[in-house]
Amino acid sequence: MKLVSSNKVETNRYELVIEIDGETFMKTVNAVYKKEVKNINIPGFRKGKAPRAMIEKMYGKGVFYEDAINELYPSALEFAIAEAGLEVVKDKPDVEIEKADSEALVIKTKLTVEPEVTIENYMGIAVKPVSTEVTDEDIEAEIKKVRQRNSRLVEVTDRPAQNEDTVVIDFKGIKDGEPFEGGTAENYNLTLGSGAFIPGFEDAVVGHSVGEEFTIDVTFPENYQVEELKGQPVQFEIKLHKIQTRELPEFNEDFVKDVSEFDTIDAYKADIREKLAEDKKKNAESDKERQVADKLAELMQAEVPEVMYENQVDNLVDEFEMNLRMQGIDLKTYMEYTGLTDDVLHQTYYDRAVSQVKVRLALKKIAKLENIEVTDEEVENKYKELADNYKVEVDKVKGVFPAKDIKSDLETAKALALVENAAVYTEA
Repeated sequence: MKLVSSNKVETNRYELVIEIDGETFMKTVNAVYKKEVKNINIPGFRKGKAPRAMIEKMYGKGVFYEDAINELYPSALEFAIAEAGLEVVKDKPDVEIEKADSEALVIKTKLTVEPEVTIENYMGIAVKPVSTEVTDEDIEAEIKKVRQRNSRLVEVTDRPAQNEDTVVIDFKGIKDGEPFEGGTAENYNLTLGSGAFIPGFEDAVVGHSVGEEFTIDVTFPENYQVEELKGQPVQFEIKLHKIQTRELPEFNEDFVKDVSEFDTIDAYKADIREKLAEDKKKNAESDKERQVADKLAELMQAEVPEVMYENQVDNLVDEFEMNLRMQGIDLKTYMEYTGLTDDVLHQTYYDRAVSQVKVRLALKKIAKLENIEVTDEEVENKYKELADNYKVEVDKVKGVFPAKDIKSDLETAKALALVENAAVYTEA
């Protein structure tokens, strides 16, 4: 086979003309005939025994051509893309068969390719530092979290409900005088101030006492996932059964011994300080990477094909679905339960997808500009790392992740490290 021509026909679109010699094409046609003949009935012949010429006479000379072309096209396209040196985007190609006979198979196809990227001033990006100092207040806040985790709920009978209380309530949502679907529950546990319910609901429960029955007016947010409730005013009829508050254990050496490996308060606090310092350091590094990435997305200039954004949205949704499955939930059930629609799910990930695509394109360009290289040894080490993470053999990982993709990931990672190391901290 050979690449006859490669021409840019419009922005981010290339037309390739590929030729496969007639002998190869005819051999593939004959192979298709041998595979399909067992399913073909021709009068005068036993099933599966009809000559190819007879079948072609009855159904047309090209009866086996389409399947033969479908078998040859993927490898021919892969060859042509490599020959043309194109970075092709996952998209449905336009395919036209210009010639198909014993002389040659000629295929013309149009493909979407990655855009031409320009980027300047990526070295010395200004980033705002994030403090890594651990204060006494940070330590006290962490101790409070541990005390809360070890707290117990105590029933309150001598005062109204207040923020941070857990209340047990019945509620019924009413819209236009009728209960609406999903708006009713009995003996529901709700922590006031948690933001678990729509704005205004929890605040309206504060101040009421056990045994009270009352009605509140609230309005659903404009971006609420259930279409018929978006921005709609409703009422909730509520009965308050119980108020509970969290009783925190006393912070002393007995508590320290119960929740840690330490015997003294000072040793426990020193350990908390060390762990918080490490967490803050990691947070500062992540924030620096985020700031650099945001700036790269601004600096890169390119006419990015919309399909690249859509593909990344699909990747993010697939990742979300996989995380749900690890929790024993399928995406369809989750969407039905939450009222989430395909459009809302798409929009949820679209902005992130746009940013990720732009940043990756920027880093790929920087890797080229800076002549960043990845060795075969580095690729092999990455395969071993992935195999260890997935707890499978290296050969299985290689069957899933092409070396070209691994190499590209390593190049962009090196480019990001280069840009991050050159970033300049500023208070501005």
